Amino acid sequence: MAELEIKRTAKLFIGGAFPRSESGRTYEVFDKNKQFLANVTLGSKKDARDAVTAARSSFSKWSQATAYNRGQVLYRVAEIMQGRREQFVTEVNTWSKTKKQAEIEVDKAIDLLVWFAGWTDKLSMTTGSNNPVAGPFFNFSIPEPTGVVAAIAPSQNPLLSLVEIIGSIVLSGNAVIVIPSEKQPLTAVSLAEVFATSDVPGGVINILTGSYKEIAPWLASHEDVNALDLSGVSDKAVALDLEKSGAQTLKRVLRPNANLPGLERIKFFLETKTVWHPRGL
Repeated sequence: MAELEIKRTAKLFIGGAFPRSESGRTYEVFDKNKQFLANVTLGSKKDARDAVTAARSSFSKWSQATAYNRGQVLYRVAEIMQGRREQFVTEVNTWSKTKKQAEIEVDKAIDLLVWFAGWTDKLSMTTGSNNPVAGPFFNFSIPEPTGVVAAIAPSQNPLLSLVEIIGSIVLSGNAVIVIPSEKQPLTAVSLAEVFATSDVPGGVINILTGSYKEIAPWLASHEDVNALDLSGVSDKAVALDLEKSGAQTLKRVLRPNANLPGLERIKFFLETKTVWHPRGL
């Protein structure tokens, strides 16, 4: 008797759980040879709102965790990814890459997570300062996370770009809602499974599969979202509309094709708090 191949039904990742969309909608995903791969959940406005609620509820605890703890959590994610390396290579390879190129992308993604883990306890030293002032005071500039960040991941290098976006945002204590590549979402779903089985608190990372043109406008206009990462927005008109929506609630916006180098991307999602303190005698 031949084995029955069970096709995957990929769900959303919100608050550490894997719910179906409240709309009940799905869409089909195909490989580079136009062979059916899976049914993937098509996220909606209500799903976006649920993700924002989950991200906001987790932000306080995650941002107040020690830098060392956040680094250990990200390192654990990299360890689990290493254990599932072959699965990620297969999924990256299903779309447009050779197996060798897929292996390189997966290895770079794991290495990048380790790099982000190493930055957690060095960020304050490199981005903060002790400022000289005229008077009997100490004056410190201290980096703090922005809050809840909504991000659209590029279709190119779907795993590596997703890891870059998520890692650079959450390492400093932010929570993130990310919309992965619509055509290549399976690596994002597998990455969500890694987050769910690691020590990442539920709600810190939320993944909404589907069309960014449908989901992103609700995130851009949501008053409880503090920043937007438009790295994966290819439509200039849509990017402009999202910027305008974000401006109405004073969000900081990382524009498409910003191409910020590693540390600059991390710093983009930080705020700086300046503290004055009197000197003792």
